[in-house]
Amino acid sequence: MSEAITEARNPRAKQLSALSTRELLELMNDEDATVARSVHEAIPEIEKAVDLIVASLSAGGRLRYVGAGTSGRLGVLDASEAPPTFGVEPLLVQGIIAGGDRALRRAVEGAEDDADAGARDTRGVVRKGDVLVGLSASGRARYVLAALAASKDLGARTVGMTCDPASPLAHEAEVPIVLRVGPEILAGSTRLKAGTATKLTLNTLTTAAFARLGKVHGNRMVDLQPRSAKLLARAIRLVSDLGSVGPARAASLLGEAAGRAKVAIVMARRNVSAAQARRRLREAGGLLGRAAGI
Repeated sequence: MSEAITEARNPRAKQLSALSTRELLELMNDEDATVARSVHEAIPEIEKAVDLIVASLSAGGRLRYVGAGTSGRLGVLDASEAPPTFGVEPLLVQGIIAGGDRALRRAVEGAEDDADAGARDTRGVVRKGDVLVGLSASGRARYVLAALAASKDLGARTVGMTCDPASPLAHEAEVPIVLRVGPEILAGSTRLKAGTATKLTLNTLTTAAFARLGKVHGNRMVDLQPRSAKLLARAIRLVSDLGSVGPARAASLLGEAAGRAKVAIVMARRNVSAAQARRRLREAGGLLGRAAGI
């Protein structure tokens, strides 16, 4: 097998260890500036992945990320942020990392090579109709490739996110997303450009998918879960602004709605009870604009 592009040496950084602090920082910044362009070039494939996720979640499916090392940690991070941001159930979006929870804080050497574990871990959390997104900068992590194969066997749809167009992951995923960031300034350290590109792309997958699914109104997080003082204040502002009521009334409605901002907004706009507001939202497919008339 040919060397992965993620292991190649960056010609601009051959004298990295001899650079001054300023020169090193400027080189890193110059290389990082290319990452957004690599994500932009992958938008057609990212679009396909978003549409696949939307269709799956609309039909009762779930979203799963699986990865090793930096890629796996980023998948777990994105999954963990879905419930507070979009008000979804914790099991709707899950991240699976080679080596388990311990690998989130400390590298578990060899975990990415354990194909048996990849298949086993995936079978426990993936079912027909789900979407599994395999994350591997090199596209060669056996754990991820085995997880992808197991997901296909279970009837799940598959997306592969990699930085190497010649990798197995790019060829075996139903929807391959190739982030062409090129060699890192520190050869093989994919926590750098590859990690940044992966994080940007994961941001787009969940934000675009849940916006399409009615978890966003305008550019407001109307399905957020107000479980902190900051988020409670934000929810009150949402209900006040979109419900056209004062802050005190907004807080009262939010309490009646068990903290659900969308329910409270419909209550305010339609002058209905919480139960009636929930029914209107169900009938509107969760779309606030349609349920509240805004």
